[in-house]
Amino acid sequence: MAGAGGGGGSPADAGLDVDAEAPPLDAGVVDAAPPPVDMAPPPVDAMVDDRLFSFFVTSLEGMRALSGSQDGFGGHLGGLAGADFICQQLATRAGAGHKTWRAFLSVTNDGNGNPVNAIDRIGQGPWYDANERLIAENIQGLMGERPAGDPAAVNDLPDENGLPLRMLGDSHDVLTGSNRQGRLNNGNPASTCNDWTSADGRIGGNQVMCGHSWPRDPRSGRQWIADHTIRGCAPGVNLIQNGPGVGDCVGCGGGWGAIYCFALQP
Repeated sequence: MAGAGGGGGSPADAGLDVDAEAPPLDAGVVDAAPPPVDMAPPPVDAMVDDRLFSFFVTSLEGMRALSGSQDGFGGHLGGLAGADFICQQLATRAGAGHKTWRAFLSVTNDGNGNPVNAIDRIGQGPWYDANERLIAENIQGLMGERPAGDPAAVNDLPDENGLPLRMLGDSHDVLTGSNRQGRLNNGNPASTCNDWTSADGRIGGNQVMCGHSWPRDPRSGRQWIADHTIRGCAPGVNLIQNGPGVGDCVGCGGGWGAIYCFALQP
């Protein structure tokens, strides 16, 4: 397991130009900023076909590159604006940056005291993965245990490069802060790592909801939006199957603190 409490940073910390309207980074303990990273796009022949591409899970490689840390961001994504920027940057690297991308995350406070629900941020569909396989036709199609799309896609939701996550190991935990209807799961700010501005492992333990990008087994661990809570908001990666894991990081139970990204228009 890499860095159960190590130093990830926010998109702004990594030298990226996050929208100036992002919520203030006013909570949590964040380690020293990593150095800026080279975000040059990959060669043209490595880019996905973006004609329908409108959904992905943020890859381990991508989150490490953008954060400048092997441990990733933890729960400090720079708020909703920073999380959207992460989605936009990874989509750009995959050749689909001309579309508008949104992170599937809920927060307790939009800056005016109102909650924001992930399901209200992502448009109306349809959505397809980087291999042009259907994820869901519409919002209703996202409401099940798995999205109502191509079984080959929805039973192992892929990253921005069209690669399934299961091949990396115990990689299924994806941050949402949402219930099974895609709405804010808990009004306590700690349940969203202080609205995605904290990488403090002392925050969010057994409060921040995550979904499963692929089913843990045929009988349980199947809900893609809200399956269980994570161990804490610290940066960290764990790809070894060891049950609930150990430590206080976003990835300690299996993953790296990935998020879902949706394009507003297919």
